[in-house]
Amino acid sequence: MTDIVSMLEWFEHTHFYLGWLIFFAWYPMLTGLMWILTALSYWWRRERRATEPLSLGDDPPFVTVLVPAYCEGLHVAETIESLLAIDYPAYEVLLVDDASSDDTLHQVQPYLRDGRVRILRKQMNEGKAMALNDGILCARGDILLIIDADARPDPAILRHLVPHFESPRVGAVTGNPRVANRHTLLSRLQAIEFTSIISLQKRAQRVWGRILTVSGVVAAFHRTALLDVGLFSPDMATEDIDVSWKLQLRTWDIRYEPRAVVWMHVPQRWEDLWRQRRRWSLGLAQVIRRHARRILDWRVRRFWPVVLESVSSILWGYSFVLLTGLWILSYAVGYPPVGGSPIPNWWGMAMATVCLGQLLTGVGLDRRYDVGLGRSYPIAVFYPLIYWLFLAVVTARSTPEGLLQPPSGQGTRWKTRRD
Repeated sequence: MTDIVSMLEWFEHTHFYLGWLIFFAWYPMLTGLMWILTALSYWWRRERRATEPLSLGDDPPFVTVLVPAYCEGLHVAETIESLLAIDYPAYEVLLVDDASSDDTLHQVQPYLRDGRVRILRKQMNEGKAMALNDGILCARGDILLIIDADARPDPAILRHLVPHFESPRVGAVTGNPRVANRHTLLSRLQAIEFTSIISLQKRAQRVWGRILTVSGVVAAFHRTALLDVGLFSPDMATEDIDVSWKLQLRTWDIRYEPRAVVWMHVPQRWEDLWRQRRRWSLGLAQVIRRHARRILDWRVRRFWPVVLESVSSILWGYSFVLLTGLWILSYAVGYPPVGGSPIPNWWGMAMATVCLGQLLTGVGLDRRYDVGLGRSYPIAVFYPLIYWLFLAVVTARSTPEGLLQPPSGQGTRWKTRRD
């Protein structure tokens, strides 16, 4: 026991440990402040006066709303009804059924009488990326709006998204997903997360000029851009992150449109959220591995802040897990650790304050699109207490697999409906 205490005392007084503590304490505070300021800058310059959709002109482009589906019989009818209510003069709905084993096809059949609805039925389940690729080849529109089969878009969504493609450099526009099923503490935490982390981060990243990823639940693409990068990669755990990096590394522009609102369902159980976030962490690590050499090219230097932030967030997740374990060990052997205390100290309170300020900023910016969002903010105090540790453990568990093991090449299958 004395040897362990001596080792801990020596290690916790090294310059390495001091630098580690500084990174752990200051990274979330500095990035949180940066996201707040840059997101507010985006709002001030591009969003505060943007209310009505831009004009579509006399001949708006034809759009294919592409809906990949696997065993979505519970929600797909509601989704199609909301798609048929979209206020846009020229579009079709193409649902790609990836060999569902439930009543998805039965739920879709009545809507085929509407001339705007088509269905592509696959005989073999090959995963979301392959379903999208097959659908793209059968789509009639040059602009493709991809929406999950359990999501409900705002009727004005295409009027907000399509005008962005007037710029020939725009390859994709990502929308603003909102949480519909806020029945539990977990789902309300995710409502806060999608507002104050994901949506706020996209605003900030648009100020940088590049974003980490489009939203898999709602994003519009130009067909030419997707063909230019070889469509979606079926061997990657997250096809949305991968295609976002491929597009931007080919100098296509990706924009964020907060008015393009889609209501979605999120995991209600911790085990379902674990599987979803494990896939997200694995996918990010796979993307970093696959595109590592291309990232270093000077011509894509505008993408470097996104890469730096992604790598730093992974390192911070490991720091959270390892430092927590180290502090628990220190207390277990009777040695109060340097920098770790069960009683909140100044930097712990400062981290929590910046985090809550970031969450409040996100809620303030998105309340115009999600009127009831403010009612979820009182539970935001649980976000740094519960969610940070959960996401850090997920990151520590999944990142090595993505960085060290190449994708299998067999395609990523649908795991569960909430994955």
